[in-house]
Amino acid sequence: MLTHLTSQPDAVLHGTVYTEAERRPALEALCPNLWTLDLCDPDAVDHLIEAVRPDTIFHLAGQAYVPRSFEAPWETLENNIRSTVNLLQAIRRLDLPTRVLVVGSAEVYGNVDPTNLPLTEDAPLQPSSPYSVSKIAQEMLALQYHLAHRIFTIRMRPFNHIGPGQNNRFSVPNWAEQIAQAEQGLREAVVYVGDLSAARDFTDVRDVVRAYVLALERGDPGAVYHVCSGQTHSMKSVLERLIALSTAPIEIRVAPERVRPVEIPVLIGNYSRLQKRTGWTPQIPLEQSLRDVLNEWRQHVRVAYGSTDYPAL
Repeated sequence: MLTHLTSQPDAVLHGTVYTEAERRPALEALCPNLWTLDLCDPDAVDHLIEAVRPDTIFHLAGQAYVPRSFEAPWETLENNIRSTVNLLQAIRRLDLPTRVLVVGSAEVYGNVDPTNLPLTEDAPLQPSSPYSVSKIAQEMLALQYHLAHRIFTIRMRPFNHIGPGQNNRFSVPNWAEQIAQAEQGLREAVVYVGDLSAARDFTDVRDVVRAYVLALERGDPGAVYHVCSGQTHSMKSVLERLIALSTAPIEIRVAPERVRPVEIPVLIGNYSRLQKRTGWTPQIPLEQSLRDVLNEWRQHVRVAYGSTDYPAL
C-alpha cells in the first residue's frame, strides 16, 4: 500500500503502528510520519485525527488471520470493530470531509451454493468465522456512518490476494518460506500444509492496492466493491506451481494443526461493478505473483542465514 502511495505526487503519508517494536527502517523510509497507538483507544484516535486532519484514510488495520479468530473470537471482534468505530467517530466529531476506505473480505459469503458463483456484491452474507462476522460489522458501520452522518465511506470486499510483503501466517508466503529454507538445506524438503482442496480467486496485492486507490477516488459514497480476478485456482494447484519454481524436489505433507475448523470450498467473484465505476482490471498474472513471493522469501532467508547461493529467476 505504502509503496504505491509514495508514487503519488504531493502525497503526505501518515501511518500507525501498534508498538514501537513494529518500527522498521524500511517502513519508516516509506512513511516517515508513523504514529504509535492502539486504534481501539478512542482518545488516541481522536488525537491522531485532529492532529493530521486527513483527506483520505485507508483503514486496513485489524486482526486478519482467520484461524486466530477461532482461537480468540472476542479479540478479533473487539479489535476490528472498535478500531472502525473510533476512526469514524473521530471524523464525525471533527466534522471532517475525510474519505474513508474500509476493507472487508469475501469471507463474509461463507459456504456458497455453486449455482450462485461467481459472486456479486448482492450475494447473501453467511459468515463462517468470527473474523467474517467482524468484517460484516466493519462494513455495516461504514455504511451506517455514511447514511446517518454523510461521511464519505467506501467498502471493499477483496477476495484472496497474494504478493510481496504478505505475512507468512498466510498460506502462499508460508509455503514460499518453507521452500526457500529447503533449497538451502535449512530444513527437510517438505512443505507442510492444511486442506488443499479449497479453490480461491487470487489477485496480486499490487493490483488490489490500485483498486483501493481508484475506488476511493471514483467510487460512489457508501458503495461496496469486489476486488478479485474472476478466476479460481485450487490451493493444491497454487502450491504445485510454487513448487515447480523451486530448485529442490519438494514433498507435500498435510499437518492436522494447519486444517481450519471450517473451510469454504470455493470462492470466486465478479468485479464488474468496480470496473464500470473506476476502469480497474487485474493486470498481474498468478505466475508472476508466485515467482515474486518465492524470490522475496529467498531474499529473507539469504539475509537471515547469510547465504548467497540462489538461482536468478
